[in-house]
Amino acid sequence: MRIDLRVWRQKNGDTEGAMVTYAVDGISPDMSFLEMLDTLNEDLILRGEEPVAFDHDCREGICGACSLVINGDAHGPERTTTCQLHMRSFRDGDTIDVEPWRASAFPVVKDLVVDRSAFDRVIQAGGYITAPTGSAPEAHATPVPKADADSAFEHAECIGCGACVAACPNGSAMLFTSAKINHLNVLPQGSPERETRVLDMVAQMDAEGFGGCTLTGECATACPKGIPLPSISAMNREWLRARRKAGRG
Repeated sequence: MRIDLRVWRQKNGDTEGAMVTYAVDGISPDMSFLEMLDTLNEDLILRGEEPVAFDHDCREGICGACSLVINGDAHGPERTTTCQLHMRSFRDGDTIDVEPWRASAFPVVKDLVVDRSAFDRVIQAGGYITAPTGSAPEAHATPVPKADADSAFEHAECIGCGACVAACPNGSAMLFTSAKINHLNVLPQGSPERETRVLDMVAQMDAEGFGGCTLTGECATACPKGIPLPSISAMNREWLRARRKAGRG
């Protein structure tokens, strides 16, 4: 395969960026999208040019590092992570646009790399449980109804990639935040911080500059792990309940 890549190049967050076109030849349909970018970078290095900076880590679809907008879609045309997207999803001779996540809360670091530490701070605000130190508790000491366990597992699948933010026209992080809140709030182990968790994490999300949610549903459509849109409604109910209990209206 031969493709033309239009890649966003930006030296750092203080300089302006632009799309630069590269021709990449000898691409196997079985290559992942990241392997194709590796091929491009190898060619650039051999020519004495600066390689394209992009995020990656596990390349197994579980870490969420591979944050790319491909032809206008977060992670590309398939509902998967970029590292699990293969070149057989494109055709020989295609022109492919590759850009970083576009959100004010995710500033560009270089080229296709953005700073997603805002997600870390949202997690730090309440994405944890308190547990006594000592020996591990008996596994069956705290029964969990299967429906609750299934819901917790479904929300725990969120890998924090940020595709929901990139896909949202408002740059909202509601799907990510709701997944992290609901994951813990439906379990008895998360009950001690149930109210403070939702209040603190939503407050931190707002402080980071993410946009407001208008329930367009683009976030759930782009999510590679299938976090459902009703997760946001569940978080909103938790937030209202916590505010009433805290006497905040």
